[in-house]
Amino acid sequence: MRLGYISPPGRGESDRFLTQVVAGLEGRLRLCGTVQANTARADRRKCDMDLRLLATGEVLRISEDRGAFARGCTLDIGVLVQAVAATEAALSDAELLVVNKFGKTEAEGAGFAPLIGEALCRGLPVLVGVNGLNLRAFESFASGMAEALPADVVHVTGWCLQAGLQNAA
Repeated sequence: MRLGYISPPGRGESDRFLTQVVAGLEGRLRLCGTVQANTARADRRKCDMDLRLLATGEVLRISEDRGAFARGCTLDIGVLVQAVAATEAALSDAELLVVNKFGKTEAEGAGFAPLIGEALCRGLPVLVGVNGLNLRAFESFASGMAEALPADVVHVTGWCLQAGLQNAA
């Protein structure tokens, strides 16, 4: 059972980091899960958030446009549920699950949290991005099973390849 996580400091760094790791894995492992891209908007305080489903390449907008002065979370929970369902459908064909963020929803036991547990029960390795705000909740969720990985793309890509290919054998 392999559960690795990255938690680089800085807004959006985890998203950029995981996108680089996934780019190095595509074509080498069968992936499922998500990576996130954020697009700043000049007319809004909040950025647009898009999830790319790794198994299909489909892109889902997971942020709600709540207006120029929106504050707080703009996550569209319905779209997150859709992303989780699509990822779950691809789980049986995957060699690695990548979850872009263990966020507030996962800290509350929803979102991708149950799917992370299911993947681990199936012996599927998992790589998760965790921001500092949710690190304690993630550590509690992982119950000592998670391995902190350094913010080094080459190292994490190697970890994923080793874990994924070992799982495929």
